[in-house]
This record gives sequence, structure tokens and C-alpha cells, in this order.
Amino acid sequence: MFAIRLLIENPPVIRQSILPLSFTMNKISLLLIAAILLVLPVSVVSAQERDAEEKMSAETFDGLKLRNIGPGFMSGRISDIAIHPEDDSIWYVAVASGGVWKTDNAGTTWTPVFDEETSYSTGSVTIDSSNPHVVWVGTGENVGGRHMGYGDGVYRSDDGGATWTNMGLKNSEHVSTIIVHPTNSDVIWVAAQGPLWTSGGDRGLYKSSDGGQSWQKTLGDDEWVGVTDIAIDPRDPDVLYAATWQRHRTVAAYMGGGPGSGIHRSTDGGDTWGELTLGLPESNMGKIGIAISPQRPDIIYAAIELDRKTGGVYRSTDRGSSWTKMSDTVSGATGPHYYQELYASPHQFERLYLMDANLQISDDGGKNFFRMNERDKHGDNHAIAFRMDDPDYLLVGSDGGLYESFDLTKSWRFIENLPVTQYYKVALDDTEPFYNIFGGTQDNSTQGGPSRTDNVQGIQNSDWRIVLNWDGHQPATEPGNPDIMYAERQEGALSRIDMITGEVVDIQPQPGADEDYERFNWDSPILVSPHQASRIYFASQRVWRSDNRGDNWTAISGDLTRNQDRFTLPIMGSTQSWDNAWDVGAMSNYNTITSLAESPLQEGLIYAGTDDGLIQVTEDGGANWRALEVGSLPGLPATAFVNDIKADLHDANTVYAVLDNHKYGDYTPYLFKSTDRGRNWRSIRGNLPDRTLAWRLVQDHVDADLMFAATEFGIYFTVDGGGTWVKLTGGMPTISFRDLGIQKRENDLVGASFGRGFFVLDDYSALRGVSATQLEEEATLFPTRNAWWYVPRPMLSFGAGRGSQGSSHYLAPNPPFGAVFTYYLRDGLMTREEVRQKAEKEAVEAGRSVEFPGWAAVEAERRESDPTIFFTVTDADGNVVRRVEGEVTSGFHRVAWDLKFPSPQAVGLTVTDTGTSGMLAAPGTYIVTMSKGVNGEVTKLSSPQTFEVVPLRAGALEGSSHEEVAAFWRMLETATRAASAVQSTLSKALQTVDAMQVALGRATAAPGDLDSRIHQAKQDLLELDSGLNGLGSKRQPGEKTRPTVGNRLSAVERGVGNSTYGPTATHEQQLQIAHNQLTGYRTTLEELLERLSGLSRDLIAAGAPWIEGDALPWGDNR
Repeated sequence: MFAIRLLIENPPVIRQSILPLSFTMNKISLLLIAAILLVLPVSVVSAQERDAEEKMSAETFDGLKLRNIGPGFMSGRISDIAIHPEDDSIWYVAVASGGVWKTDNAGTTWTPVFDEETSYSTGSVTIDSSNPHVVWVGTGENVGGRHMGYGDGVYRSDDGGATWTNMGLKNSEHVSTIIVHPTNSDVIWVAAQGPLWTSGGDRGLYKSSDGGQSWQKTLGDDEWVGVTDIAIDPRDPDVLYAATWQRHRTVAAYMGGGPGSGIHRSTDGGDTWGELTLGLPESNMGKIGIAISPQRPDIIYAAIELDRKTGGVYRSTDRGSSWTKMSDTVSGATGPHYYQELYASPHQFERLYLMDANLQISDDGGKNFFRMNERDKHGDNHAIAFRMDDPDYLLVGSDGGLYESFDLTKSWRFIENLPVTQYYKVALDDTEPFYNIFGGTQDNSTQGGPSRTDNVQGIQNSDWRIVLNWDGHQPATEPGNPDIMYAERQEGALSRIDMITGEVVDIQPQPGADEDYERFNWDSPILVSPHQASRIYFASQRVWRSDNRGDNWTAISGDLTRNQDRFTLPIMGSTQSWDNAWDVGAMSNYNTITSLAESPLQEGLIYAGTDDGLIQVTEDGGANWRALEVGSLPGLPATAFVNDIKADLHDANTVYAVLDNHKYGDYTPYLFKSTDRGRNWRSIRGNLPDRTLAWRLVQDHVDADLMFAATEFGIYFTVDGGGTWVKLTGGMPTISFRDLGIQKRENDLVGASFGRGFFVLDDYSALRGVSATQLEEEATLFPTRNAWWYVPRPMLSFGAGRGSQGSSHYLAPNPPFGAVFTYYLRDGLMTREEVRQKAEKEAVEAGRSVEFPGWAAVEAERRESDPTIFFTVTDADGNVVRRVEGEVTSGFHRVAWDLKFPSPQAVGLTVTDTGTSGMLAAPGTYIVTMSKGVNGEVTKLSSPQTFEVVPLRAGALEGSSHEEVAAFWRMLETATRAASAVQSTLSKALQTVDAMQVALGRATAAPGDLDSRIHQAKQDLLELDSGLNGLGSKRQPGEKTRPTVGNRLSAVERGVGNSTYGPTATHEQQLQIAHNQLTGYRTTLEELLERLSGLSRDLIAAGAPWIEGDALPWGDNR
């Protein structure tokens, strides 16, 4: 029960000095409601509990949109590429950890087409050549690395990626290749590598003969052997070749080969297979890439990994019956398991491309290889696509994204608008006015950039920078000093970075003269002490402390891990011989510390978590440590990896731990809480779904029960300390989040995704006000964050958008400019028609008949206005400044006031509201009130909220005061309002006098006086038009005229509309001239309108027809 659980497990902490009174009272009301619920009948309690739990759903909070800020300047790992067989401008790209992206214009713009599916990791994408609208995707990365996303089978789209259907093999986890029969779309072959971390699953070669409705496994075993590659004979689709792969990775080690690895051939369309061995290595093989010569398909090539990262390229000239070793070439760097894909050029016989950190090319069938030109390009290549019409064209996918070459690798074009960077960790500084975000990435360095900018374009790739190279891992910032930050390369290569100079100092702790090597985790934990900004903690197998930012280090612990020999631990189901396919260089050290935390309330109370199932605690700064086996936590396997430890920000005795066991095939989320410094623990997993391992936890600095969890499939929050978790879905794709950070000054939540860049939830403070009581209220307007007052800086242009940079120029959004109002509607507002239609839909679904509601009801629907939610902004004196409309549907929403007055432009009878604004309001205190309008009745909702509009900065020159600037803006708006009214009225008068001439021709009066009067009226109006707008004869060819009112007001607007400096003497003079001229023109126009009115009456009297805009005529000419 939501309310009762909230009371018993996590009593509310009342902080009246911090929270507004209305929200403090919500907490108190929660106590009263929970007490009442305890004595209510069970049926009543259950109903109220059900209502509250239904509202604590992702749908309710979907209006809280996260802002994806990329960046795209280094992109991320690409698994596979498919170019449309009939249109070279259509590409599909399978991103290792970022879904599937499609371009219809050769990379100029992109659309993510896989965001709504249940997997984000992809390993293969294939287009059906017989029907290119059909696209197949295999989920789960296709390599054997240490940080791999897992999938849930194969997907099919029948509409070019617009929608998808999961076609099965849901336990395959890693699919590397899909081939569709070239003439029969019902036949599909899938190479499923199978689970990396455990045995079993859907692994092997699977064939479907019914378009994916069912699958038959024809190759591979049920334990460790899957299939990693398939090739099909272009002459005979019944002839296929498949590479099997036996591999297993644990948290401790990796074994990348075995007797199950090999090359197989089928001559009956994949129903049966024979292993090919003649001329191939007799030792254990690892990952194998195979390719068929497009020019001579009897020739087969194979790149084979052998023991200890050795290998070779083999060639067969008889369809694989026998093989010849061509060279010892093998992919290297991280290890062959990470590459080994082999491509044969469709344009040049015997030209091969072997994927590698530095791609290798052979022009003689594998006998000799040379390294591809990688200048100006990221390495770590995984995929290639060719164009059949251009032998010099290559499209290459790497760890750094996509690259195009039009001159056969001599030069490269980087696709810089594909924001799929994989971030391990995030850190936020406190730079003013806008903080910076730093992230350590998979193979794309440690990057830093702004959370927002002051320019109208938003955030560009050029706003980002590299602060440290190699793979990036956990960064850290120094509170109060944004000029210092810390970043690290893999395995604990820690650096201190001077943000003023950009200089980097390596400060990794080193072992003493008689000490063994330090075991640093791949992503070693760094912690800046909350008690002293210059003190940092770092960890290998022991905890290190420095009080001078890393210049000196002291170990404050011994080895806090199990200190095992990883070669004695089971892998592939048992302990293994030294001669087997070990490869521990391809992964992190083992028996390492992975997490550190120090209580902000008690100095020296430090927690450390390890990768081998231990939590260590010291309460005296490291003098003494006590160990806890994670297997003693309720329901937690002893092998669990400690992903995160967080000391509570509000209670020195409370600590949280996030653990996962996915490297043993267990994807359960494990979150725990201890209130006695780690001695006893209870689960706070709550309702987090299965198969959603958890990575990180952060706690709000104001409300102890408000926490956020980073998981494998999104970000969740809880307002009751972990009893109930709600997924944040607004603006979010399906993606893994590996880390979270809170910027306390701004109340921003920043998520580091593993494949889609950074996401920012701006000002999440409204979540502090969420409670069972609040969700039952009709509406809530939450406190509003202060708004920055400034004129957005032009960067690419003075208007929003890409300027003249082209459609491919990458931009990420700033938060909405101005004051953002967050509100909640319990039920939403619906029209009578919507209510009826909803009821009729429910009736149809229930099998009931639908009756005609009656003419009166239908007519009432026709006459009804749409309901509205609007926000009225007033200044400190109660003067209304602006009305802003918001969404009327149920749930949470946000709407922004742009700090401007309404547009002063006249509104024509046929012109709809374009949403334009006037000029900025002055800085100061403002109040916003929320109301609803239903059938003309306006009702105030919730309590008003007060906020400040604060100047962002001062200019180089001292100008007018803010109050004087705003007063001048109001004067300009008044003049603009008058000018547009005069202009509109004059235009209408000219139309009227033309209509009078037509009406006079239908009158029964004799020619004479009326003709002269109408003619003179028109001449007088044209004279006024010449004064207001310039001589019409000069305007026709574009000749300059005397300065008009419009000219003068435009000059003033140009002068003060893009600046807070204030008016110059020239601006004041021009506004005064315009005002004086307008006064005269208005007097003249009013006199002319009176004459037209008299003319209209006289025309009616003369028997002329009625003219639009005149008073209604009477039949007796009254």
C-alpha cells in the first residue's frame, strides 16, 4: 500500500525551512491519511491504494521531458551497415548500443527507428533484396567485449523501419548476421552467437522458411557454441558457409575459443551441415570471419583467431573442401574477438578488408596485408558497406561512428550528426552561470561540454572538447573550483586537468619498491571528499588517499578484495587447462575495488565495494576495515559485482548499494539499503522489472526519499525510498544508463547513457512535491525555478536553427528560454465530444451498442469551445504581464513563459494567433497563477507560485537601468500597437471606399454629389497612406521614400530589440518622431472614418446595397 508503506518504511522528514509551506503540508497530510487508512475497512484502503499506485506510473510523468544534448562530435560504435539495393541514399545503421538509425539522404539527416523496442543493442541489419521495404535486425552486440549490451532476438520491419515486430530467438542475446534468401523472402538464416556470460540460450544457426514465424536450429550446441558468421553463394542460395564460435566471458576472465569453433558448409539451404577441416588449424580456433569472392564464388576466405591472439587468413579455391594458409594476419588491439569481420570487395578480385583497430587490406587474397589510411579518422573498425556503382566508395563503421570515402580510403568524411556515444560515467562542475558536463566514454576519450548555452542555436559539436584521451572512465570535479577536474583512462590511469591551461598531469598511485602491481579496475572509482575539496580517494585493490589533489598518495587499506588467481576459477562450466583459449588481456583486472563513498555527515566513514562480492567499511578513515560478503544480503548471489555505493546525504548511518550479477547471466536489478552502516541490509528494488540490471543510484539533496536509479533500460525514480519506482519516459529512447549526476544548484538530473549521449532532466524539484495526497488533487502548480534574463546570443544566425550550415549540422536543444512552469492535472480536461467518443469506444470494445445522443447533445458539442489550461503571470504590483496556455491532458506537463509581453501587433479578423511575443519584461519578482477555462467559466487551480527573473550578466558598457530599458520597451510596444492599428484601419478604409464605388453603381440616385464625395474620400485616404507608408509610385519600383512611421519604429526595434543596453539618444528621438506622426495620422484617420460613415448612410438612402462593415440596414431605411 503506497501511503502506508511510505509512512512505515520511510517516515517523512519535514523541512519547513527548505520546502514551501504547501508541500510541507502535503507531507503532514500524508501522515494523517496513512493513520486514517490503518483503521479504514480493507476495501476502502485497497481502492485508495490502487488509485495512488495507478497514478504513480510512467504515463503520469511522461510530460517531464528529458533533453538529449548528444553530442555527435565523436559518435560511437557501429555494428553493421546496410545500403538500400535500389537507392544508394538510403542507409540503415545498427549501433552497438544505440538502436537502429536510418537516413534517406546519404547521412545528411538521420532518424532513430528502433527507439520504441525493448532492446537498444544491435549487432546486425539486413535489407531483403527482393523487397527492400523489409528490414531485419538482430539485437545484442556481435563482439565478445567486456561491456556488451544484450538483445532479445530478431526483429522484422515491413515498412522500411517505421514499425517492428519481434520474430523470436529472444534468448539469443547476441545476433551477428542475418541473411535473407535472394529470391524467396520467406527463407531467413540467422547467426546467433548466444549468451556471452552464460551457457545455453538460443545459440547457433537458425533457419526460418515462413518469414520468421518459426525457426529451426541446424548448427551449434546448447551450451557454449554459437554461430558468428554466415556467407551465401551468390550463384546457388542452397550453398552456405557458417563459422561457429565457442566462447565464454565471466567477471574474472575470457575464453575466446574451443573445439566447437570451426567452419561449416551446407549444400541444402542450411538444413544440414558438414564441418570443413582440410588445411585448417587443428588447435582451438576462436572468432572466425568468412567471405566469398564475388568474382569467383568457389573461392572462400576465412580470418581465423587462434591461441593467445594469434591467427591467420586462409583461402579455399574449392568451396571450402580444402584450405591454404595465406598469412599469419589476425585482428589485434583489444583482441580478435572484438573484430575479425572479413569483407571481399565486390569490385576488385582478391581485395580483402579485415576489420581491426587499424583496418587491414589485402590485394592478393590474404597473402599480404597493409594498414588502411586512418588519418583524420577513428580506428576500431567493425563494418563496411559498398556501393555497386562506385568502386572507389566505402562506408565504414567504427567505434567512433561512420566515415565515408570517395577515393578508396585516401580521405574520409565524418558523419558528425549521429549522437551515439557510449558514456561510462558523468561528472558535473559548478561553473556559473551554466555548469559543464564531463563524461568518460567507450574509446572516445573523456569529453566535456556545456549543459546549455546562452545562444539562440543551442549546443553544437563545437561546444564540446576532449579533456583526456584513450578510453574515458569516471571523471570528477572539485566543488567550488571548476578550474580543476579529474579524468582517467582505462585501468586507473588517473589524471588531474587544469581547465585554464588544458594541461594534464598523471597522478595514478604507484606501488612501492617491494610491492606487486596495483590491480586497477577497467573503470576505477575516484571520489572527491565532501569534507575537503583538495582531498581525493582512489582505489585499486586497496584504497588510496591524497590531501593535495594527487601530488602525494597514502594507502589507507590493505587488499580489500579476495585476491584470487583467476586462472583457478571456473569458466565454461569448469576449471580449464592453461593450454585453452585464455585471453585476460582483453578485459579488466580482477579482484579490484569498483566503488567508493564517504559519508558527507561523518568524516572518515568510507565504504568500498569490489568486483568479487565484498563490501568494506571503515569508520576511522581507513585504520580499521570490516568486510561484508554480499551473499549475506537477502536474495543476492555471492558473485554479485558492486556497481555503486552511496552514503546517505541526510543520515550518517544509512548507505545504499547497487549490485549486478550479469556477468553470470543474471540480469536482476539489485538495490539495497542499510541503516546501520552496512551491518544489515534490505532490498529497495521495489517494482523494478526483471531483466533490468541496475548501475547507479543518486539521492536528492533535499528530500531523502527521492532517489533516481540508472538501469539497463532507462532511468527510474522513487519518492518513497525505493518502495515504488517510476520510469522516466519523456523524450527517452530505449537505452542503457550507466551513471547519473545531480547538479544541486540547478536541481538538474544528468544521465550518462551508454550509446545515446547525455540526457538532462532540467529542474526535477517538482518531484519533491509528489505524494499520494498530491496525486489525488485536481491540479498542482509546482514551484518555479528562477529564470535567467538575457537576450540569446546569435551564433550561426539571429534566429533559431542551423543558419546556413546545412541540414547535417548537429544541434542539441537548450532548455526552454524563460520561466518554466511545471504542473499536474489529475484527470485532464475533455470536451463533450471527447467524453462521448471515449464512452462509445469503451462500449464498442465491450460489445455494447452505441446510441445516437440526440440533436441537443450534438449541437451542444458543436457550440462548445475547447477547454483550456492557462497561466497568468503578474508582476510584484499585481499587473498582468502575460497569459500562457498549457496542455489539458492528465499527468505532468511543462510550459514556458518567454519573459516577454504579448505581441502588440493588431489582430485581423482572418488572422490566427501566431504565438509571437512583444519585448522582454523587466527583471524582478513575478507570480504565476494556474487556471482552467471550461465553457467560458474560469476557475483558479492550485496555489500561485512566486519566482524571480534574474539578469544573467552585465554588458561591456553601462547602459540604462533595467527599469528604464523595460519602460522604453513598453513605449515602443505602445507605438507599435498604435501603428499597426492605424495601418490595419487604413487598409480596411481603402477597401471600404472601393466597395462604395461598386455600391454606388447599383444605387438609384442620379450621378453627382456621391461620386465626388467618394472620389475625394479615396484621394484623402491615399494621401494619408503616402504619409504613413511613402509614395505608392516610389514603392512600386522599390525607390526610397521619405522616412515613414514604420521605418522609424523598425530602426528603434533593431536598436533595442536585441540588447538590454537600453535606448540611445537616436532611438529616443526616432520613437518621439514616430509618436508625433502617429498622433497626427490617427486624428486624420478618425476624421476620414467619420466621413465614410456619413457616406455609408447616404448610400443606403440612395438605394445602394449594404456594404460589409456598415450598420445593419432596415427595410424602411431607418
